[in-house]
Amino acid sequence: MDYQGLWHLPYSVIATVPGMLAGDEKFVSSGRLRLWTERFGDPGKPAVLLIMGTSTQGIGWPEELLEALVDSGRQVIRFDHRDTGRSDCVDFTTDPYALADMAADAAAVLDGHGVAAAHIVGTSLGAAIGQWLAVHRAPRVRTLTAIATSPMGHNPGPAWARAMAGEPAVAAELPPPTASFVNHVLVSARAPRTTQQERLDADVQTWRMLNGDVLPFDEAAARSFVERCYARAGNFAAALHHNLAGRRFDDDRRAPLSAVTAPTLVVHGSADPLFPPAHGEALAAQIPGARLEVMPGMGHHPFFSPGLTQQTADLIVRHTT
Repeated sequence: MDYQGLWHLPYSVIATVPGMLAGDEKFVSSGRLRLWTERFGDPGKPAVLLIMGTSTQGIGWPEELLEALVDSGRQVIRFDHRDTGRSDCVDFTTDPYALADMAADAAAVLDGHGVAAAHIVGTSLGAAIGQWLAVHRAPRVRTLTAIATSPMGHNPGPAWARAMAGEPAVAAELPPPTASFVNHVLVSARAPRTTQQERLDADVQTWRMLNGDVLPFDEAAARSFVERCYARAGNFAAALHHNLAGRRFDDDRRAPLSAVTAPTLVVHGSADPLFPPAHGEALAAQIPGARLEVMPGMGHHPFFSPGLTQQTADLIVRHTT
C-alpha cells in the first residue's frame, strides 16, 4: 500500500486542540515493546480501533471524530505506532520490521484492552494495516474502513521512480502522485532542517500539500498539531523507520484481498495528491462487496478542512452500525 519512500515526510493528518474529551491512557505490551494507547467511551460498547498513517502519532485522530463515535454508542481506542509519540522506539538496523509487525502491534492494542474483535478504521498506512488484519486475522475485524489508501500488495516504487525522474506513467499501473506533490518532495528534500522552526515549517508545508488544492487548509491547526507531536515524541526521528518498513513487500502483504470477509468501506478523496482516486477504486474492486465513497475535494486526509471530519465520522458510524 503506502509508498514510504518519502523519507522525512509523514503522511496522514491531523487534528484539533486536545482537552475537551477525556480518555483513559494506558501502555500495553507488544512483544518487548510498550505502546501508548488511549480509550474513550464505555468499555462495554462495541470497539472502534483507529490506526494512523505513516510516521503519525495516534493523537492525529481529531476530537470531533472521537466524540461523534463515542456519542454513537461505541468505545474508541487510538494508539501511537512503534517509533512514534510515547510508544517505544526500535533500532531498525538490528531489529527491522514490516507491515506484519505493525499489524501485530494493532492486535496487541486490542489484547491490552480486552477486545476480541473491533471495527478497524485506518488511514493511509493505517488502512494497509487494517487490510492485513482483515486478511490474516479475520476474526479480529468486525468491519474495515480504509481511508486514503491503496491495495496493501501494490508496490508503487516503479511508478514513483518514473515520476521522480520526470518520465511518463505506464498506463497499466496505478498512477503516481500528482506532479505538484512530486515537486514538493524534491524541493522539501533539499530544504534546510537545521533548526526546530525549520523542521516545524517543513512539516506544516507537507500537511498543506497533502490537503490538496481544492478545499481550505487550516494551517493554524496543522501547526498546533506538529508542535504537540514534537513535544511528546521520545525520538521524533525514529518515525522515519516507517518509510523503511513500508518498502518491504513480503508474501503476507501480497495475499489476495479477495479473502477479506469483513464488510468494507473505502473512503477516498477526489483530490488526493499522494494516491489519486484510482488507488481507492482498485482497493474497492479487490475486496468482495466493498463500498467506495469518494469525498469531493478531499486530499490525502479528511481532518484539516471544515466539515470533512464530521462527514467522515458520519460514514464510519453508518458503516459500523
